[in-house]
Amino acid sequence: MTTAVSTAGFRNDRPAPEISPTLAGPPEHSIPEISPWVIAGVVTIATFMEVLDTSIANVALPHIAGNLSSSLEESTWVLTSYLVANAIVIPISGWLSSIIGRKPFFIMCTLLFTMSSALCGMATSLGMLVFFRVMQGLGGGGLQPSVQAVLVDLFPGKKRGPAMALYTIAMLVAPILGPTLGGWITDNYSWRWIFYINVPIGVICVMFAQALLYDPPHMIAQRIALRGKKIQIDFIGLALISLGLACTEILLDKGQQEDWFSSKLIVFLAIVGGLSIVFAIIWELDHPRPILNLRLLAERNFMLCCVIAVGLYAAIYSCNVLLPELMQTLLGYSPTKAGLILSPAGLFTMALVPLVGWMLARGVDARILIGLGLAIAGGATLWMAGLNLDVAPSNILWPRVLQSCGAGMMFVPLSTIAFRFLPREESGNASALYALVRNEGSSIGVALVTTLLTRSMQTHQALLVHHVSAYSSTTLSTLGQMAHVSGSADPTLGPAMAMRMMYEMVQRQAAMLAYVDQFRTFGLLVVVIVPLVFLLRRPAFDPTAPTEAAH
Repeated sequence: MTTAVSTAGFRNDRPAPEISPTLAGPPEHSIPEISPWVIAGVVTIATFMEVLDTSIANVALPHIAGNLSSSLEESTWVLTSYLVANAIVIPISGWLSSIIGRKPFFIMCTLLFTMSSALCGMATSLGMLVFFRVMQGLGGGGLQPSVQAVLVDLFPGKKRGPAMALYTIAMLVAPILGPTLGGWITDNYSWRWIFYINVPIGVICVMFAQALLYDPPHMIAQRIALRGKKIQIDFIGLALISLGLACTEILLDKGQQEDWFSSKLIVFLAIVGGLSIVFAIIWELDHPRPILNLRLLAERNFMLCCVIAVGLYAAIYSCNVLLPELMQTLLGYSPTKAGLILSPAGLFTMALVPLVGWMLARGVDARILIGLGLAIAGGATLWMAGLNLDVAPSNILWPRVLQSCGAGMMFVPLSTIAFRFLPREESGNASALYALVRNEGSSIGVALVTTLLTRSMQTHQALLVHHVSAYSSTTLSTLGQMAHVSGSADPTLGPAMAMRMMYEMVQRQAAMLAYVDQFRTFGLLVVVIVPLVFLLRRPAFDPTAPTEAAH
């Protein structure tokens, strides 16, 4: 019997099946004793860059549109194409890893992401940029579940909490820094550099992964068992999942822009996407080797954690959209100032998350941390519902800090407890499914908040207009003061300018009320899912036990 090789590339004293050297990597005597934290740091950096790219291009769209001679509406395909490609790859990444190996799959994804990032920066037309963004999304989509699966296999039992803390920092901080970093790079250099910065980091990650990363013994044993056998690929499941998720992502991203179901395109996407997802669920549940193992949702903890993740990611990402837009459109902040106000939330989260990982390693009940984190995040989001047009920067900073800390407090135990009762050999499939749930939760949240915000503005404007009447003495007095303040010597131009100022005031107040409505809605959403925590079962951690089937 040979000594098994762990994912990190360091020795594992448990016996394992005979493993071919070509599959296991270099001979045992040549494998250095590497700390698993080195591997965790390398793979997490790759995830950080991938998540960063989901938001860093948002603020650069006007520059991209102008430079590539396209409209702002057309340039939004730069974002949509990336999300669609992400959605297609994420659910099948676990299956692909089991076929070609996690290490080769991770390196292939990182290489594709890095090369396509360079090509995005060199694009000379919008069509080229969208095509290369699809390639970048295909590469980046496989990184999130791969990294989480690596950490699940790399750190057993109580050690998994601190590892998930590192992963959580990347997942939470990247979307916060993305708009700020993207705006700064675009203003001071060029929009092309938001893609070029991925290249050196991607090359370093590939070099370290090639030298240090190894597949876990159970994945090697699976490939040995399949050697010489005909690989049965679930083409039908692959086609249904890809078509369903692609249609869903385009529908969510373009729905408000196309006025939802008044558009034939949206109706077509809804029908095709809905039917594809329904048939995919039926097909995958019955298939012996499914592309996406939905049977994992039969495990109570995993299913409940997926539901909680959908609600929380929807709330967090909706606020990621609302706050910068509110500060720049209504409060008159520059992108840089808005970023400086929001960025401290990432610093507080970075400080808190390792503490949460340490608490989990000391045996603190993960359910307590999840419930407390949800309550704090929900309360902070409801706190934002008290904002107004005269709000001070500190009244935005502290609710955001509290919300991010609440999310950071519960993401680590949520990721830890979600995999605890699943079989070890299903870690790749479970990570892919969990990443898909998070991705769809954020997409649903952004689509919902975009639609609800627009319609809420229209509703509040209609209500406020009723109070602006030509027969109201207050309205006439205010218009007179505005005409005087306008300073126009023309007796006809002054009242016209006053009417315009009055209309802009109504619009700003209606917009502010609409933002408040969304903060209240998503805050209540987080609070509503708190009772689900009581349905989770607590794993009995044993610090002396090896990594058993409970992942």
